[in-house]
Amino acid sequence: MEILTLGLNYKTAPVEIREKFTFSDDSTPRALHLLSQTKSVVECVILGTCNRTEIYIVCDQLHTGRFYTRNFLAEWFGVDRDSFQEHIYMKENDEAIEHLFRVTCGLDSMVMGETQILGQVRDAFFLAQKHQTTGTVFNTLFQQAITLAKRAHTETGIGQNAVSVSYAAIELGKKIFGTFEDKSVLILGAGKMSELTAKHLHANGVSQVRVANRTLERAQLLARKFQGDACTMDHLAEALLEADIVISSTGASGYVVTYEQLRPIMKQRKHRPLFMVDIAVPRDLDPRLHDLDNVYLYDIDDLEGIVESNLEERSREAERITGMISEEVVAFQNWLNTLGVVPLISALREKAFVIHGDAMRKIENKLPDLTERERHIIRKHTRGIINQLLHDPVVRLKELAVQKRGDEVLEMFSTIFALEEIIERRRQEADWEEEKKHAAGVKEKVMAAHSRE
Repeated sequence: MEILTLGLNYKTAPVEIREKFTFSDDSTPRALHLLSQTKSVVECVILGTCNRTEIYIVCDQLHTGRFYTRNFLAEWFGVDRDSFQEHIYMKENDEAIEHLFRVTCGLDSMVMGETQILGQVRDAFFLAQKHQTTGTVFNTLFQQAITLAKRAHTETGIGQNAVSVSYAAIELGKKIFGTFEDKSVLILGAGKMSELTAKHLHANGVSQVRVANRTLERAQLLARKFQGDACTMDHLAEALLEADIVISSTGASGYVVTYEQLRPIMKQRKHRPLFMVDIAVPRDLDPRLHDLDNVYLYDIDDLEGIVESNLEERSREAERITGMISEEVVAFQNWLNTLGVVPLISALREKAFVIHGDAMRKIENKLPDLTERERHIIRKHTRGIINQLLHDPVVRLKELAVQKRGDEVLEMFSTIFALEEIIERRRQEADWEEEKKHAAGVKEKVMAAHSRE
C-alpha cells in the first residue's frame, strides 16, 4: 500500500484558484464516497480550509493513485486537468506522512503554530471515518497526527506568542486589563487594520464599540459590524472620556489626539486606564500621550517589534516540533512495515491449522472410540504445540520486517514455509472485492450523470 497527498494551498495557488477547489460541508460526504470508489483508492480523507484543499489517499500503486486522484479533482470541480497542474503539489509515502504531521501541528499554516487547523484535521478524519472511507492505515496515521499535534502544543510554546499586529495589540491589552469584559473600544477612522484589531477585541469580550470618523456614513458602516454606534470627530472628547481602548488609523496628516487635548480628559476619567494603539503612518496619536498617568500608548513599531520577537520564538519552538515529527514518521513507518507481516502470519496460521485439522481427522479415524472429552484434550494440546512452534518465528519476523531489506525477509519467509499459494488466493479474493467496489462506483457516476440530464 502507498500513501499519497495531493493538494493546493495559499503557497501554491492564489485565492481565485483556491476558491474553485472548495468542498462544501454538504458535498464532502458524497465526494468522499465517490473518491473511495475511484480505481486504485483504498482509503481517503478530504481536508478543506480557507487556505488549503488536500486529498489524502491510500492506494495500491502510486502511478495509478496520482492519475485517478487528479481525474477525480478535475471531474468533481468541472475543470480541465491541465488548468490546475501548476498549482498542485503531490507528496508520497514518508513525505506525505511528514506533511500531514506538519499541517496538523500548524507548521504549514499562514500563521505558524495556530491551533485551528488541528480541529479541522480532526473533523476531516472523523467525517471520513463516519462514512467508512478510512481503514487500518489512516485510522492509525490520523490518530497519531492528532495526538502529536496536541503534544506539540502542550510541550512547546509554539502557540503562546502573538504573531500578527492585531493579536499583539490584544496581548498587550490583556496585560493591562487582564480581561476585556465590560470594556469599550473607540475606533478612530475606518482603516482595515483598525477594523481587524477591533474584531479580535470584540471576540475577546469587548462589550461596546464606537467608531469616530470624519464622515459619519463610513463610521456607521463600520460600527454596524460590531453592533456599535458612530460619531464624527466633533464628538471625540466625549468618546475619549468613555472609552477604555482606543485604536487609531485615520490617514490624517497631523495628530488626531494631542497631549493638550487628552490631559484634561484624563483628569475627568479619575485614573481609569486608557489603552491606545496607533496603527497609522504617519502617526495619529501624539507620542507625548505616553507621559500622561494611566495612558498606555503603543504605535506600529512597538507592535511589529513584539511580532518579530514572537516569530523568532515560534521558529525556535517549530524546530523542536520538527524533531518530534521526524521521530513520529519513523515510528509510523515501522508500524506500517509490520502490516506486511500480517498476511504472512495469517497465511502461516491458516496452513498450520489446516494441517492440524487433517491430523485430528486421521487420529479420530484410527481411534474411533475416543470420548468427546478425550478428543477435546488431544485437540487442545496439539493446538498448543502449534502455537508454541509458531511463536518464535512470528516474533523474529516482526523484528526483521522493520529493518533494512525487510521486503526480502518477508519474501524469504513466504518461500521457506511455502505460503505463496495461500497469499495469492487471498490477493485474488481482495482484487475481486476491489473490482466489485469499482464497478459500483462507475454505476453510481453513470446514474448521477443521467439524473443531471
